[in-house]
Amino acid sequence: MILPSQRLSELIASGAVAGATTDSDALPTTLQPASLDLRLGGTAFRMRASFLPGEGKTVQAGLDALCLHSFDMAGGAVLETGCIYLIPIMEGLDLSDRPELSAIANPKSSTGRLDVFARLIGDGSTRFDALPPGYRGPLWLEVAPRTFPVLVRPGDRLSQLRIREGAPEPLSRQTVSIDLTADGDGPIGYRARRHSGMVDLRGVGAHRALDYWEPVRITSHGLILEPEEFYILRSREAVEIPVGQAAEMAPIDTEIGEFRAHYAGFFDPGFGVAAQGGSGSRAVLEVRGRDVPFLLSDGQPVAHLVFEAMSAVPDALYGDAGSSYQAQGLRLSKHFA
Repeated sequence: MILPSQRLSELIASGAVAGATTDSDALPTTLQPASLDLRLGGTAFRMRASFLPGEGKTVQAGLDALCLHSFDMAGGAVLETGCIYLIPIMEGLDLSDRPELSAIANPKSSTGRLDVFARLIGDGSTRFDALPPGYRGPLWLEVAPRTFPVLVRPGDRLSQLRIREGAPEPLSRQTVSIDLTADGDGPIGYRARRHSGMVDLRGVGAHRALDYWEPVRITSHGLILEPEEFYILRSREAVEIPVGQAAEMAPIDTEIGEFRAHYAGFFDPGFGVAAQGGSGSRAVLEVRGRDVPFLLSDGQPVAHLVFEAMSAVPDALYGDAGSSYQAQGLRLSKHFA
């Protein structure tokens, strides 16, 4: 079961989530209904390669072996496309006296929609975005912009952490398929423009969408995904996450075609719920073509939503504090006007 915000707040107060704050003015910006936003530290390390430390080994050992150079992000720093960076996270974990608790992470929705890889690792990690029961140690985020250079500063949030009690027990699955129909004369999706400008992660609504994105129009045969191009599309199905559950996007099959259908894909309790103002919400899909052109058809299944129980209903649900994505249809990240 996934711990709700009030349990996360208790872990912060106890020191089990080190570096986080229990200040009531700060918490709403980092504490979500079923997750905690992770804040970037002040130094970025440019890496020669991605890596996993492996059992019994530290992240620092891999950093020492693979780091090309480091730089201070205090005044803002640009992370370039095609590069891999490792950035310490302000928060750390000490679950050593709570062996029933483990941690999982996902890129935040806005991170995925910018085509930025953001993957969490810790000491001894054998998998990205997963920390074992009873983990104690620092946290690091591997960041790799694929399409847009991004301007980052200490405290920026690219990833979110969930704490799970016990082993994962999926409740149900919902198939997610592609919607290639248009709303009136509108586009069916967007394709990222190559060699466009930089995106300031704190520049909400500050970037002109058409400078970064090309609208994709309906065609008679479907959508041909071009290799290594990045698209924003939407699901045909409306998505509703009950208040006592959370959900994560998972691939249907690694052999469904020459594309990847999602990067982020975590949904908090209350997303899409009518009482929370989310009636009709769709899942936004971050799609990247792979080795060869691939024809994507309207209604083609591309992923599953896997639902998991919360250990309790969160004190605050998705949308209570406002949201850029509640009741969304075809929606770019919040950075674009």
